Amino acid sequence: MRTFLLGLLATAAFAAPAAAADPSTSSNWAGYAVMRDDVHFARISAAWTIPSVDCSSAQTQWSAVWVGLGGYDETSPALEQIGTEADCDTSGRPRYSTWYELVPDVSHSARLRARPGDVVSASVTVFGRRVRLRLSNRTTGRAFTKLLTASVIDTSSAEWIVEAPSACGGTTADSSCRIMPLADFGTLSLSEAKVLTSGGQSGTISDPGWDAVQIHMRSDGSDGGGRFGHRGPSTGGATTGSLTAGGRAFKVRYSAD
Repeated sequence: MRTFLLGLLATAAFAAPAAAADPSTSSNWAGYAVMRDDVHFARISAAWTIPSVDCSSAQTQWSAVWVGLGGYDETSPALEQIGTEADCDTSGRPRYSTWYELVPDVSHSARLRARPGDVVSASVTVFGRRVRLRLSNRTTGRAFTKLLTASVIDTSSAEWIVEAPSACGGTTADSSCRIMPLADFGTLSLSEAKVLTSGGQSGTISDPGWDAVQIHMRSDGSDGGGRFGHRGPSTGGATTGSLTAGGRAFKVRYSAD
């Protein structure tokens, strides 16, 4: 999960509701997650167009889009993820960036250009404790790749997520963490969603080899506010559409909530 920590950008695992039900409601996630007992995932990938955020309200607002492995269960110790961000500052100016993180470590810049309308593809691959993170900007032809060794790994789930980031006081587990207002990103289209298990099975979100959860973002989400944060007074939610293209694509639409 994308988190603001002591004025710096960091990320922390968020637990969506633990039951593999469809659909589900979260305070800060929208999109899809897949999981099944005794199934571990080795790779996740997808593509999307960086959305243009509406900053006309001149308020600080945030939105993040990412793919990742792990972090779905409440007891998850880790989350390996990479994505893009589209935010608004108090002057009404949009801010676009790219990032990656291996929770419980803090997040880092992916140092790749991010502009609205750019088409990006992202993937996370795990083998042992080694993690390969890749983000490609198909519009510019440039790419970012990072190979890291993680202190802890979780591959029990895979996620394609639009998120409302959080602000924390001292640590990502700080009880003072608060989910921040979601930036109006309009409608985001995610495509080319694929996942590979450690056993070599490849499929889309809707593959019968695992259970898919459709997640809608609401301020009164059933997760109770988020693992590392509670919903603040600001609003903003998102509705996740049905799967299309054989389970490879879906849309997430911003709502005033």
